[in-house]
Amino acid sequence: MFVQTENTPNPNSLKFLPGKIVSKNGSFEITKKDDVQNELIKSLLLVKGVESIFLGEDFISINKQNDFSWDEIKHIVISLINDFYSNGKSCVIENSPKEDKENFEEIEKKIIKILDQKIRPAVAKDGGDIKFKEFKNGTVKVQLQGSCSGCPSSTMTLKQGVQNLLCHYIPEVKEVEAI
Repeated sequence: MFVQTENTPNPNSLKFLPGKIVSKNGSFEITKKDDVQNELIKSLLLVKGVESIFLGEDFISINKQNDFSWDEIKHIVISLINDFYSNGKSCVIENSPKEDKENFEEIEKKIIKILDQKIRPAVAKDGGDIKFKEFKNGTVKVQLQGSCSGCPSSTMTLKQGVQNLLCHYIPEVKEVEAI
């Protein structure tokens, strides 16, 4: 198996592509090894310098601490991913918590639809995700995950990209904030 890597706009985040399914049930971010039972995720979080892990459908983004280099981390992460899949595993996560979209107001459903169709695919290419949290008084609050979390260019992307797009399609939206 050959795990490829891709740089992301965030210098402290690297995208690992195992060429296999990673998550069968949506994106998933993990920052604490105590929050999960999965052997690969726990092992990755134990690598010195690893801060958080983000799982997409077909990739794993690793966020590292600023004072560690990718040369110190990258080969260990690739080895752990290779070992995991070579032991017969078909994916890292079978199930993850799904968002309940049934309890949202109509305008919130429209916001989520635009995020899902127009924004999330682009954000996933950079190794991250954006999740709707709330809409109140014209302000959309979102959570940035994976490579987007802590990325120097995320504020500009949020305001010039996400905010402009949502304001264009939904006049009630006046501002977008990351929480």
